[in-house]
Amino acid sequence: MSAFTLRLPNSVHQTIKELAARDEISVNQFIASAAAEKMATVLTLDHLRREADEGQREDFLQVLDRVPEAPPLSGDEWLEA
Repeated sequence: MSAFTLRLPNSVHQTIKELAARDEISVNQFIASAAAEKMATVLTLDHLRREADEGQREDFLQVLDRVPEAPPLSGDEWLEA
């Protein structure tokens, strides 16, 4: 495990302390969890962008062509604006 110094504005630090206490976890656990959530978000976006770059519009249209013509199921209708 690694340790590092993190400088935060006092207001941010205080809010983190309050939120960590509310969740009954330490400030360290709160910050580690927040960092892991951010990391997961960035890595997911990276993955989706790579997948999108490799996608072929023709393949997508072929899949859509296999969808049967049918009215939408109840609850799947377009809502009027």
